[in-house]
Amino acid sequence: MKANDVLFFFSQKYNGNYDKIYQAIKDKEPIKQSELEQSKRNFTGNFITILDDNYPEGFKYMYRPPLVLYYLGDIRLLDNLDKAIAVVGSRDATKYGLNMTEEIVSDLIKENYTIVSGMARGIDAKAHEVALASNGKTIAVLGSGIDYPYPKSNTPLYYKIVEHGLVLSEYPGNIAPSKEYFPERNRIVAALTNGVLVVESKIRSGTFITINYALSRGSDIYCVPTKANENSGCNRLIKDGAYLVESAKDIIDVWKKVSTKEK
Repeated sequence: MKANDVLFFFSQKYNGNYDKIYQAIKDKEPIKQSELEQSKRNFTGNFITILDDNYPEGFKYMYRPPLVLYYLGDIRLLDNLDKAIAVVGSRDATKYGLNMTEEIVSDLIKENYTIVSGMARGIDAKAHEVALASNGKTIAVLGSGIDYPYPKSNTPLYYKIVEHGLVLSEYPGNIAPSKEYFPERNRIVAALTNGVLVVESKIRSGTFITINYALSRGSDIYCVPTKANENSGCNRLIKDGAYLVESAKDIIDVWKKVSTKEK
């Protein structure tokens, strides 16, 4: 039995739960050939495993690397992530936040950046929408099964990304979202990218989970400032050393400097 088949089987059996998959492998849990064949017959989607050649190299060094990734859309978007940037922020975005997201993302697309986000309502959805409208590349990472668009209001967006971009999840099928899935999703968003743009985040929000994962990887954090005295996570991050961003040029200039130093 191939190692890839083992990973696939346990991912299906344990609904993508990393800990259970890892424990099953560690315990050398037996698999009947008939069970594996039945699991394959019931599966109609696409997946890659940590053992495959097209598995993102950067994932192998991340915290709890996904053992199996399910996908819909163009998997070739994982081939070159040098200019992949996460765009995250408030679900309850204001007109200002949405406008800034549109302006910055559209200009980043002109410079061939890949926009990565979590397909949540608000800033996430806006970032994906602008990338698609600008004929750019975008990757959505779900906190639900690969066949379960969430939130439901973003179902049309989900299908547009499937057609013109890439949707990823470590959870198979129609698994509904769960509170603990979103931090797991955020670690993947961070691992796919070399920088994070934050728009309209509160000081206490899930956005900071993505930021913490990104910082652990040495990624740069870019923030759009907001008014004072508004519980602004962006302003707090800028005080702590994040780059203040008023336009895409601010990101592009820093990115070029970092790329030059690495060479």
